[in-house]
Amino acid sequence: MEVKIPEIKLQEAAGQGTDAFLKLVHDAILEAIGGEVNAETLPLLNGEQTTLLAYFILREEVMDGGFIQLIHNGYGPFIFLNPFAKAMRLWGAHEFSKLVYKGRKLFEQHSEVLTKDCTDEEFLALFEKYPEFDDLDDGFIEMEDEVTDLIAHYVDEHLEQFVAVAK
Repeated sequence: MEVKIPEIKLQEAAGQGTDAFLKLVHDAILEAIGGEVNAETLPLLNGEQTTLLAYFILREEVMDGGFIQLIHNGYGPFIFLNPFAKAMRLWGAHEFSKLVYKGRKLFEQHSEVLTKDCTDEEFLALFEKYPEFDDLDDGFIEMEDEVTDLIAHYVDEHLEQFVAVAK
């Protein structure tokens, strides 16, 4: 699927910083598939576009409620059972890739419990029951700025894999 962004918008966003640049590219990809990441829309994207959307999902979920929330909200298979960690390594985010692989091990060990429907109280109790996720959460929070910058540079250097620039 070709996603077009006017060159002037890319330049404006780049001038506002890496977050604005990545958000513009992300939002354009998401808009092109109707605003929803699901089994019907993912095949419309290439691997690079899918990986960028996966990073945004991971970042939003983990910054909001940690890896337990990411898994509980159903994103575990999308992040951990696809080549997301490998893609992050190939994009230059080596330490983040290692963190995702650690997350995969924990996901595989605890996914059944973490994905069950539960009350808010039961959900909050998961954080007490599985403190091993705290290290992952802390690790991501510490590296998030650096990882986002690495990803922004990768996207910028491989822009044609993500969007078409309209003059």
